[in-house]
Amino acid sequence: MMKGKMNDLHAFLIVAQEQSFTKAAARLGVTPSALSHTIRLLEERLGIRLLARTTRNVSVTEAGAQLMNAIRPLFEQIDIELNALSELRDSPRGTIRLSCTDDQIEIYIRPILNNFLQKYPDITIEIYVDYGFTNIVEERFDAGIRIGDDINKNMIAVRIGPDWRLVAVASPDYFKQHPKPLLPKDLSDHQCINIRHRAAGAIYAWEFKQDSHITSIKVDGQLVFNSTLHQLNAALDGMGIAYIPEHLAEPYIAKGTLQAVLIDYSPYFEGFHLYYPNRRQSSPAFMAFVEAIRYRFKEHHK
Repeated sequence: MMKGKMNDLHAFLIVAQEQSFTKAAARLGVTPSALSHTIRLLEERLGIRLLARTTRNVSVTEAGAQLMNAIRPLFEQIDIELNALSELRDSPRGTIRLSCTDDQIEIYIRPILNNFLQKYPDITIEIYVDYGFTNIVEERFDAGIRIGDDINKNMIAVRIGPDWRLVAVASPDYFKQHPKPLLPKDLSDHQCINIRHRAAGAIYAWEFKQDSHITSIKVDGQLVFNSTLHQLNAALDGMGIAYIPEHLAEPYIAKGTLQAVLIDYSPYFEGFHLYYPNRRQSSPAFMAFVEAIRYRFKEHHK
């Protein structure tokens, strides 16, 4: 009986977090109708309505919010203790869920991924590409990647890379048809490949260092992506100038398939950090990943 109650409460918690029976059912591995039936029986047993349902969404009632806030830390603690049991095994195991951008994957995660997975065959890494500054606690991610200044002070932050900068690049074919910009203001005469990090957000204004301070410049072009990798590909295809992380552009610059301009005007930013809440410290699998991706200053040069 107690196990059934725990399962029902866990099911309610997942629905409340996802605000969707379909999404919650996918996480739980059941059908939406079966999940709806479970929640209905739970509400009948408690004699109170926990969820407000419409044809489009699901939200918690006042009683549902009270219950969710009460049981969520308990289930999180259970997860922590279960993860801690992996210390008793021969090697760490478990699933690590990360939220980051695709260029961060290419620059920081991909180089260490193969060796890490071979060293820890019982660890699974799930990576979600996201440019929207997701709340990793609410979305149940173990960690995210951001610039140090953008990380909430109640998070633990581990530096994973050196200071970095964006560089303006385009293909040789593009520059055969258009003169290279000599000053940031010259970009107004070019097709610039923009990025909008969030659907409801503004297009990113390119930042350049001029007269010892940083100036933001809005550039125009026919292409706007929400992915740095697609900016890179469009630049390689000769569609315009992209402003992308230097580490991502370097291999193409070395091969001659991209050419960099305005280098002296590109400012450096603080290095990226892996950030996570305190509760993740007890997972051996997660801490093994932290050590693998941690930035070693002696091994890198800006």
